[in-house]
Amino acid sequence: MNLNTKKIVIKKPMVTEKTAGLSDKNIYTFEVTPEATKSEIKKEIFEIYKVKPVRVNIAKKPNKKTFIRGRVGEKTGFKKAYVYLKKGDTIKVV
Repeated sequence: MNLNTKKIVIKKPMVTEKTAGLSDKNIYTFEVTPEATKSEIKKEIFEIYKVKPVRVNIAKKPNKKTFIRGRVGEKTGFKKAYVYLKKGDTIKVV
């Protein structure tokens, strides 16, 4: 096993109406891997976007059972990170 392999933490930025409103306040939202920690997210944001986050909050969206056309299913949950930047810093998402 190669010890230099880098673990990817951030899957993708989340672009919705709500997150677009938050970006005006320098808060950006990203979908992250389930085992991601706040410090790993901060490091990866700095590596990718070259901005230093002030703080990171994490929220988990649980799995949700669905029932469509007589079939039982499940929507998979995910973990998202709210990244707070200082005034003047921005991330180009789109």
